[in-house]
Amino acid sequence: MKNIGFILLAVGFLGGAYATALDVQNVNWEIFAVSAVLAIIGLVTFKRLASAHARSDTVLESNRGELRESISNIVADLNELTNGETLRGDALRNRIDLHLREDLRRFADARESMVHLFGLQVYADIMSSFAAGERYINRVWSASADGYDEEAETYLGKAVHQFVDAQQQLQQAAQEVVPGAA
Repeated sequence: MKNIGFILLAVGFLGGAYATALDVQNVNWEIFAVSAVLAIIGLVTFKRLASAHARSDTVLESNRGELRESISNIVADLNELTNGETLRGDALRNRIDLHLREDLRRFADARESMVHLFGLQVYADIMSSFAAGERYINRVWSASADGYDEEAETYLGKAVHQFVDAQQQLQQAAQEVVPGAA
């Protein structure tokens, strides 16, 4: 059904392009109008089905687990980086790439479910901390590549703080939501 919406959207756009390309001076408005209606129907169908899929119980429950697990992994990996031997240069960048990037991606891919699970304000609060932490990780990586190890270490600590805050907010939101009410 989602594919039908996509096909209608594509046919509508192609039909509109065809109607305007037939004659440079005169547009065939009948073909254009039918194409526009098909495109609108296709867009509405596609968006409704995508929204229904995003709010399905299986997707929400799967993404709830992804959010919880990925943020826990990020915090654990960062704590390991800051509490153990201080890594510098290539070792630090490799550690970030090998241990953090996948969990950062997983969290970002599942983030839209937070709106349906916890509400828009909770989503905004968690993503504010998460995005700040992610920016700090990118700054750590860049500072390390440029040889600014002290700056990398400083921003690594700031990243830990942001991700711990995001994790705590996620845990609090999960406790406040009644199971099955999403």
